[in-house]
Amino acid sequence: MCKDETSTPTRLIQWKRVESKRESKRLHYGRFVLSPFKIGQANTVGIAVRRALLGEIEGASITWVKFRGVIHEYSVITGIQETIHDILTNLKEIVPKAESNDIKEAFLSVTGPKVITAGDMSLPHSVKLIDESQYIATTTQPISVNTESKIEKDCGYRTEKLNDYGDGKFSVDAVSMPVRNVNYSVHPFVGCGKAMREMPFIEIRTNGSLTPDEALSKASKKLIDLSIPLSHIKCKEVPDFEENHNSFDSQINNANQSKREFFKNTFIDQPELPARASNCLKRAEIHTIADLLSYNRIDLLKLRSFGEKSVEQVSEALWKRFSTKLSNNKLDV
Repeated sequence: MCKDETSTPTRLIQWKRVESKRESKRLHYGRFVLSPFKIGQANTVGIAVRRALLGEIEGASITWVKFRGVIHEYSVITGIQETIHDILTNLKEIVPKAESNDIKEAFLSVTGPKVITAGDMSLPHSVKLIDESQYIATTTQPISVNTESKIEKDCGYRTEKLNDYGDGKFSVDAVSMPVRNVNYSVHPFVGCGKAMREMPFIEIRTNGSLTPDEALSKASKKLIDLSIPLSHIKCKEVPDFEENHNSFDSQINNANQSKREFFKNTFIDQPELPARASNCLKRAEIHTIADLLSYNRIDLLKLRSFGEKSVEQVSEALWKRFSTKLSNNKLDV
């Protein structure tokens, strides 16, 4: 006979992959279930795992590319169908998989006429491409195309802009996110002793550089690493806080600065806003969370076609994704 426990030991919690499929080379899907949890615990786990999956896992991407004899992003090279801007957009879609964190270089040297794809790039042995058929450009004349690219590992979005285009070097709006999308849902059931329990189902979609199983494992390890310092707090260490408060305050200031930098590099697509609200913000030239943080509720209501419902949706999304509140007068971080 099962006895109803006052807590759920972690050794009893199990996970299982209930569905897995490869929708394309750059889209892998996995659905997982974890069980059992007490009422309220499943939602806590779901939120933490989702945030770790979307924000803590590193991925490789092309961060800049150098073209010979090009001085402007919207330049058109005779014999190439695409502008430099179009080529940069296509390079952004390439998904490399790098084993180490070292910065890698990739080279492209082809002669047209030719349809240029990611498979035409020369890469280090430690880097491979998930989809070599990814389109880059088309040359319509017998011209040579030579580029040099940099591949880096990072987390999230990067919108760094190189100031000097004189040497033909252009930054790519890199997306270093192996996990493309995460959803979770919580389902109650009757456990041992007729006690109500919960199980979260977690759906993960990746870009192919990681399987959903690998992504879930990495996210779990990230959460463990974040939690371990809390398990070593001892009562006898409390008096030392006064001696080190200046250092602690400095760490807090650095954390706030890092958060501001993070917001500058995070697009408003990340909180998964409804399409209507997202489109209204983009029309108002609000593209990043930092842009959004410069508006308060009253300012947002002044935007065209942006009503109270949209403001509430933005407020809810900011809190759910970034623990940031939207007040009447300002955004509280």
